[in-house]
Amino acid sequence: MRFDFNQLQGMISERSRVLDLGCGDGALLKLLADSKQVSGYGLEIDPEQIQKCISRGVNVINQNLDRGLGNFEDDSFDTVLMTQALQTMRYPHKVLDEMLRVGKECIITFPNFGHWKARCHLAFKGRMPVSDLLPYEWYDTPNIHFCTFTDFEVLCREKSINVLHRQVVNERSAQLLGNLAPNLFGETAIYRLSK
Repeated sequence: MRFDFNQLQGMISERSRVLDLGCGDGALLKLLADSKQVSGYGLEIDPEQIQKCISRGVNVINQNLDRGLGNFEDDSFDTVLMTQALQTMRYPHKVLDEMLRVGKECIITFPNFGHWKARCHLAFKGRMPVSDLLPYEWYDTPNIHFCTFTDFEVLCREKSINVLHRQVVNERSAQLLGNLAPNLFGETAIYRLSK
């Protein structure tokens, strides 16, 4: 299980309606259905991942998120999730607007491209970093918008989005440093937002 799933599980209310955008293989939605009795859907574009969702018994819709969420009414869900996918969207700011339109709250996780290891790798090796968390070369990465925690918070301020909760998580150690200087030492951000 991914290390951020434990934190996300604690943020979701029992029996709530959840929409999971870019749900991948449906593991998070299945976990929430089993542990919190949530109902909802996953949206995914990759046919292999959609098949994995179906085999898990997860309700999944084949949908390109960059085209919006026009098939859902305002406030259709209690929570809209997007884990590790915002940076892969062509128009992340528009996806964020849509998330807050169809959900009362949204929870977003994304990797921090301002993490000290990424900075050092770029500074000393002159190349884009490749790591366990971001295992892609620059030419085959699905990540098209690299942002830091600070970048995301500026976007939220500009759009008058309420940050209800921010949590910095690290897969390994350095949690204390991540809390003290999140933009430098945090590997992954979890933001809980509302309109």
